[in-house]
Amino acid sequence: MKLLKNREVRFTLYILCAGAVFFTFLAFFCGKTPGIVMLIASVFFISVYLISVKKRYDAIAKLSASIDLVLHGADNVLITQSREGELSLLESEISKMLLRLRENSERLKNDKLRLSDAIADISHQLRTPLTSINLTLSRLIGGDVTQEERIKLLYELKSRLSRIEWLVEALLKMSKIDAGTAVFRNESVSVAEIVARASEPFAIALELKDQRLITDIGEQSFIGDASWTAEAISNIIKNCMEHTPEGGYIKISAEETPLYTEIRIGDSGEGIDKADLPHLFERFYRGKNSAETSVGIGLALTRAIIAEQHGSIKAENSASGALFTIRFYKRII
Repeated sequence: MKLLKNREVRFTLYILCAGAVFFTFLAFFCGKTPGIVMLIASVFFISVYLISVKKRYDAIAKLSASIDLVLHGADNVLITQSREGELSLLESEISKMLLRLRENSERLKNDKLRLSDAIADISHQLRTPLTSINLTLSRLIGGDVTQEERIKLLYELKSRLSRIEWLVEALLKMSKIDAGTAVFRNESVSVAEIVARASEPFAIALELKDQRLITDIGEQSFIGDASWTAEAISNIIKNCMEHTPEGGYIKISAEETPLYTEIRIGDSGEGIDKADLPHLFERFYRGKNSAETSVGIGLALTRAIIAEQHGSIKAENSASGALFTIRFYKRII
């Protein structure tokens, strides 16, 4: 009997049997009837003890078998609830643990799938410019090009390298945010200064495309990180430039209320396709009207930066074109 292999059970059973024998002999000294009664009572209580212990150990054995199945990868293993107090509490805690393990396992599976998709997207985004760079280098090395063509190819080469550099930097920034290692400062930030910093790199490009940058900003401010926020706004300005025709405009305005500071960035382009609106801030999502150089990561990075600062961003269509609304909420202490 497996039950008797347990040292504690054997020890308890020895004590009970020794006590039963001792008190039975005492009872027989008092008379035959008391002795028989004591013997029957002793056998009965020892039997009850063994039956109750066996039930407990059977329940523990089932619980152990269920845990073993989970450890070997079995799904949908149910832990039966016992009516006994201590064992019931143990089963309840193990059920909670198994539920948490299943949730973590499912989360890890989803993370692996997302990682696999992200790696495939990154590989695709890098492969295209790298292929172009190889072709360009082959033409330059071949030497069968004029000086004018050589200059043009070098400019194309620089453009492709800049695209790869921007993509790698953006991915590193998103990785830092995802890993929780990005440092965001909490300081008073002037909206006018942030917009000026974010739009400065596009000054020449705006002039070449004959696009106007209109700002309607006063002394609004918010609590956040100046550098990261400038990065977020510059990505939106870049997106608006790509979808605004020559001679168009990009308008940035701001408003401050007791609850939040709002920054609105709009353009006079064709607007955002309705099918693209729900997916606009997803990583590597390229809309129907995306530019050829778009990799679908700028707006995703923008949302991550703003969300990390407890803000919100919304994209919609206005009467003139696309409109992005950013809100940084006041922190109430």
